[in-house]
Amino acid sequence: MTNERSRFSLTHFPLPKNAQGKTFFDKSAGYGRLRRAFQQTIDDRGFGVLSGEPGVGKTTAIRNLIGELPRPDYQVIYLCNTTGSPLDLYRAIGGEIGVRPSHRRGELWTDIKKTVVHMVDERGIVPVVIIDEAHRLSDGFLADLAGFLNFAFDSRDVMPLWLVGQPLLVKRLHQQQHDALRTRMAVEMRVEALDRNTFGAAIEHAFKTAGAAQSVLSDAAVELLFRASRGVLRVASKILRVALRIAHDKNQAFLDERICEAAIAELGSTA
Repeated sequence: MTNERSRFSLTHFPLPKNAQGKTFFDKSAGYGRLRRAFQQTIDDRGFGVLSGEPGVGKTTAIRNLIGELPRPDYQVIYLCNTTGSPLDLYRAIGGEIGVRPSHRRGELWTDIKKTVVHMVDERGIVPVVIIDEAHRLSDGFLADLAGFLNFAFDSRDVMPLWLVGQPLLVKRLHQQQHDALRTRMAVEMRVEALDRNTFGAAIEHAFKTAGAAQSVLSDAAVELLFRASRGVLRVASKILRVALRIAHDKNQAFLDERICEAAIAELGSTA
């Protein structure tokens, strides 16, 4: 039975949630700046912060940058359950590198740091910590983190670490109580929604990498999609998914302005 993907000769839906490698659009100026900043923290083993509104692609961008790191030179530790206690988070970090989950923070800190130094100096493996949804971290954890990043009397940087979250994260880090952590920041980056030209290039790339042999959207449809999504690819992905279904139901192999209008109307406030 024909479905919307086969009607449009697509191997997958455009702008997939798991965009990686060729399906990820890496030509925006913002991503180029982030790539350079990310590499700086890898080379210097420093501390970075990435912020942005929901849906602009923060996690996707970091996931693709992590995917470029050579294995086994780096071990990635990804955490996104950030509403627990500071001890819960340190235990999660320790668990990823084989540290026994102590119930005493001081003992756990010591064990994690010893293990990290052993990994780097003896095994040649650098742990890279990514803490997503970091705007939900407690003030207690953020206050602790400055001390946690202090190795060897603060004489060396050992472990790249990124906090990734919504703009509230940066606002909190600029509060006086977090001065010690903020001064450790090597880079502070923000992901923005795409501008009109870059958005159009991203949509074209999305359909091309999904297998489309020719243009699928009219210029008017792209313009409408941009205005409805405000340049946020997560929103554009939802609209396109519905638009492809509507076009298929109408036995149409092209997305024009009316199809996109119908998709936006169907999604309503969820778009």
